[in-house]
Amino acid sequence: MSDTDTRFMKLALSLGRRGQGACWPNPAVGCVLVRGTRVIGRGWTQPGGRPHGEVMALAQAGNATGATAYVTLEPCAHHGQTPPCAQALIDAGVARVVVAHEDPDPRVNGGGIAMLRAAGIEVATGVLKQTAARDHAGFLSRVTRGRPMVTLKLANSFDGRIATATGESQWITGPAARRYVHALRARHDAVMVGGGTARADDPSLTVRGLGVTRQPVRVVLSRHLDLPLDCQLARSAREVPVWLCHGPKADPALVSAWQGLGAETLEIPLSQGRIDMTKLLQALGARGLTRVFSEGGGAVAASLLTAGLVDDLVGITAGLVLGAEGRPSLAAMGIERLATAPRFTLVELRDLGGDVLHHWRASTPQV
Repeated sequence: MSDTDTRFMKLALSLGRRGQGACWPNPAVGCVLVRGTRVIGRGWTQPGGRPHGEVMALAQAGNATGATAYVTLEPCAHHGQTPPCAQALIDAGVARVVVAHEDPDPRVNGGGIAMLRAAGIEVATGVLKQTAARDHAGFLSRVTRGRPMVTLKLANSFDGRIATATGESQWITGPAARRYVHALRARHDAVMVGGGTARADDPSLTVRGLGVTRQPVRVVLSRHLDLPLDCQLARSAREVPVWLCHGPKADPALVSAWQGLGAETLEIPLSQGRIDMTKLLQALGARGLTRVFSEGGGAVAASLLTAGLVDDLVGITAGLVLGAEGRPSLAAMGIERLATAPRFTLVELRDLGGDVLHHWRASTPQV
């Protein structure tokens, strides 16, 4: 791996991140075209999943003959709604392609690299592969595990409370933390909350103040679908997608009412009286979601953790205490021995406008 390859792949990765949260079910791919030491084209997967990053970079370059293409994920090799990106690179006359990570999608899975090599193009793989694996973790998870990656956010007081005993919660953390949460929403395909949070807070769950072009899907878990039909989610369901995940015994009249408001409803099996989180994520993955951002409440968070479904854990801790009578950020998890508790590895720790951001990752690699 040369310093030049590393430098340009870093650029391609940074470009690819611009598509996160906006291009599902497709991966957020970045591409840089270089002739000599000069960048002649840059691109990333556009909102809605197309055009792909390679196509965008080739269009910007105009003439890519003899260039080197740096791509964060193996170029696709199949005909979908657009022709294969591998063929586009071949037709453009590039001389070399550098790939960060292979694409495990059965429709590709080495096929893109094979097409390039069969056309006489030099291909190098594995440049900054671990970084690419993190950037594409959601897509890789959906393809290999049948579910999206999950980021769980817990914003609470120093003593782990999300509200006072009376339910007051606005605001425990400061403006910088709230803006950071909006940025996290923007980088995920969906924002997910439980029915209790939806009833108590009447949230919009949209990204505000960042100029996003594609809002995340709002996913709400409500076993009985007993949500107010005049809440913010109901009023905006035709403008920003709302997916309501309910149990088998939800009132059909409520299912019909929500569908009439523009929401989509998904029936999910129950496990021990609650929505089965594994089946839920499989259903979301089957619908194309790659990255899910869970914001609460305590029962949803505890269920995800207990089932071992949390890939990234984001904590934002404020410098105030609410005491034992305050509402905890997590419901009971039934843990009696430390050996059975979910473990995470710290990847980031910093000040966030007076609050503390701590970002953790599942200790056992999930992808």
